Amino acid sequence: MTFTLQELASLSGGELLGDPKLKITGAASLAEATSGEISFFGNRKYIGLLRKTRAAAVFVPPDFGEPLAAAQVRVSNPTKAFEQVVLKFAPKPITFGPGVHPSAIVGSSVRLGERVSIQPHAVVEDGSEIGDDTIVGAGSYIGHETIIGATCLIYPLVTIRERSRIGSRVIIHSGAVIGADGFGFEMVDGRHQKIQQLGIVQIDDDVEIGANTTVDRARFGRTWIQQGVKIDNLVQIAHNVIIGKNSVIVAQTGISGSTRVGERVMMGGQVGIVGHIEIGDDTAIGAQSGIAKSIPGGTWFGSPAVPLAEAQRQIAWVHRLGKLFARVKEIEKKLGS
Repeated sequence: MTFTLQELASLSGGELLGDPKLKITGAASLAEATSGEISFFGNRKYIGLLRKTRAAAVFVPPDFGEPLAAAQVRVSNPTKAFEQVVLKFAPKPITFGPGVHPSAIVGSSVRLGERVSIQPHAVVEDGSEIGDDTIVGAGSYIGHETIIGATCLIYPLVTIRERSRIGSRVIIHSGAVIGADGFGFEMVDGRHQKIQQLGIVQIDDDVEIGANTTVDRARFGRTWIQQGVKIDNLVQIAHNVIIGKNSVIVAQTGISGSTRVGERVMMGGQVGIVGHIEIGDDTAIGAQSGIAKSIPGGTWFGSPAVPLAEAQRQIAWVHRLGKLFARVKEIEKKLGS
């Protein structure tokens, strides 16, 4: 598939600096692009790659003024413009026709919307409802009295336990488990006695949940993933946690029970958060940070996490310890200690 650079520039609404008839045959990163391909420059830290790229053309910000061997397309958002172009070169999407595969098991009281696709060996238990245009992948399990909205994509081998509530346009990747029992036990007569987990999981519209992520059901009430939240692979969300709208949680993060996470919060990989605290709106938490108390917002890093400026000072101090130790030893030697 081939497009002229002018066609791709018009698609993005950008300003073209270069040959409009240039033939573009693909899209790739700055490091991997070859002659005939288009790339993008969306972050100043990649300026070195930009200067060395072999791409025929590059999407750049509107204020970019450095001369390049490649043609330039100036756009307000190079990342978004590049995504539009990538879709032009992408293979045809895989589609699933509507209907219930003969090997699937669907309860007699299940209500299916229009154009629902139930793939091989999936199980949908009695009392469940599935909205229009939703796909339930092969081998997935939908528990009793679960409600799933419209245009959802449930990939193969997903488990959604009983009475879960899933909104519309939700994507859940393979291996995810929604609604397993929360980790609740009480010591009685020297033994751990299970506390029944009688609540539900509620996942609102436009949420995406990564592979092998687990969202536990509430002890009572609900564990609530609000609209627009994006959760990476291998994340653990404990019982009664609330994740605010449009938050992003990166892989291997764990959030303990009854913690409330605000809106538009961003968590790096391997963040750990204790239970029964609150994370303020618009908080950013660096990778491998440990949050042991409620925090109001801002950028936090470290374990235990502190505001970023303080964390940077602490790291600088630690890096100076070797020289400080050597100085102390020298002073001790001079003093005859």
